[in-house]
Amino acid sequence: MRHGKKVNHLGRKKAHRTAMLANMACSLIEHKRINTTVAKAKALKVFLEPIITKAKAANNQSVEKGTHNRRIAFKYLRDKNAVTELFSTVADKVADRPGGYTRVIKLGNRLGDNADMALIELVDFNELYSNAKKAAKKSTRRGKAKSTNEASPAPKAEAAPKAEKTTNAADAESNSNEDHAADAKA
Repeated sequence: MRHGKKVNHLGRKKAHRTAMLANMACSLIEHKRINTTVAKAKALKVFLEPIITKAKAANNQSVEKGTHNRRIAFKYLRDKNAVTELFSTVADKVADRPGGYTRVIKLGNRLGDNADMALIELVDFNELYSNAKKAAKKSTRRGKAKSTNEASPAPKAEAAPKAEKTTNAADAESNSNEDHAADAKA
């Protein structure tokens, strides 16, 4: 039974586990995504999300509380550069997100020892998901309203000379290629 077991020990003593999670959190903040095992990714999510919440809250508070939250984050992360990156870049990106700053994506099993692997990433830094939602435009099945009759013939009149220029350019290119081939044979 697992009554009262709230921490996954990951097969390590406490000092080793906290050092490993601190290093993984710093790597995640620096690179925005890392590959690891599923168990470590879930433990890292529990470790890092409250720290990101403190960084987000520090940006909205006064200087004294911001300094206090920086010191708390430094206590867990133990890396000055990671704390700076967290409180500047990451906190600005997650300012409007109410939680759930990380995403764990399962990748399958590792070849060497068949361990379940996962990709853990910061949600707001994945351009594929965020740009797809912003770029998606709501389409309708209705046709666009046609403008006046004078405006519609004008684009057709301009389209014909462009087509002629394209064919003339293609003919000129093929003629120049034939000329170069004739010169090469001679």
